[in-house]
Amino acid sequence: MSKKNSNVILRNEFKNYQDLSAIYLTLKRKLNSLKKKTFLVAISGGPDSLALAALMKSYSYNSKSKIHYVLVDHNIRTNSSNEAKLVKKLLQKHKITLTILKNKEPINKNIQSQARKIRYKLLTTFCKKKKIKTILTAHNLEDQVETFFIRLSRGSGLQGLSSMKQINKINDNIILARPLLEFKKKTLIKISNTIFNKYFKDPTNNNSKYLRTRIRKLKQILEKSGVNYDQIFKSIKNLASSRDTLELYFRKAYDETVINKNNRILIVLKKFNNLNQEMKMKVLSESIKKFTKSYYSIRSRKIMNLIEQLEIENNTQLTLAGCFIIKEKNRIIIKKQKKS
Repeated sequence: MSKKNSNVILRNEFKNYQDLSAIYLTLKRKLNSLKKKTFLVAISGGPDSLALAALMKSYSYNSKSKIHYVLVDHNIRTNSSNEAKLVKKLLQKHKITLTILKNKEPINKNIQSQARKIRYKLLTTFCKKKKIKTILTAHNLEDQVETFFIRLSRGSGLQGLSSMKQINKINDNIILARPLLEFKKKTLIKISNTIFNKYFKDPTNNNSKYLRTRIRKLKQILEKSGVNYDQIFKSIKNLASSRDTLELYFRKAYDETVINKNNRILIVLKKFNNLNQEMKMKVLSESIKKFTKSYYSIRSRKIMNLIEQLEIENNTQLTLAGCFIIKEKNRIIIKKQKKS
């Protein structure tokens, strides 16, 4: 499709494409409810993020919002910088200005996890400079299901298995929104092809050393066996509903059990011991997450191991996530681990 025709589609909110228009109107409704006028759109060059770029360009025509399109070059692969420039050139044809943030930190182990943390670190730093309070990502239905299986393989509880939320707080000033979670990848590919005539493939998506890649390759096998991703997504939504109900009880238990005091957190041991296992895990995870001001929660396995050690040992000092966790007679103390 010509650049002129694709720009007409964007200005007309995809009105000549019933399926794509439905996605656009859903995104528009979600963004309007946020009542924000400035957004950061996280770009990778894949079909999902390019679809989000197109949808947001259309939204900007009709909402007068300020949109920043940002790509993080992790500098892991040899050709990553050239690929980032190709993405920038493609977007420029549609009057979309892309900012490339280049990572300078070495990424040697736990590559996907470390890269994700660095990506959000760079994006939030950019947001602070530009006074942006909302980051948008193109996570979709397949990402949601893949995350479910990854967490299932790690023994996650209800919190983990209910997977990604539409909106998460990164910190007190910035939220992360995922407006495309219920949409299938094939529809996002259609948007990318309709507007840009192409998209870029990340070769690491085919690398079987990554758990997400191995799970992604299971999709065809599962669907041939009658396990449909739509049905899995319905289960995830049901789990999320249960999670939200549990969250009401958790907030009450947390407020009664946890005290913030003098740059440390105190957990009342008597009340903590009266909680069930799921609530204990949530109290410890949330306490450490808030104390360290981390966007990511600690993996369930590590929290479970911590609880087991706390139950076995008295007057003990443990370490986790850069914190000392100290069990005394009447309380558990969480404080910063001193740097050597």
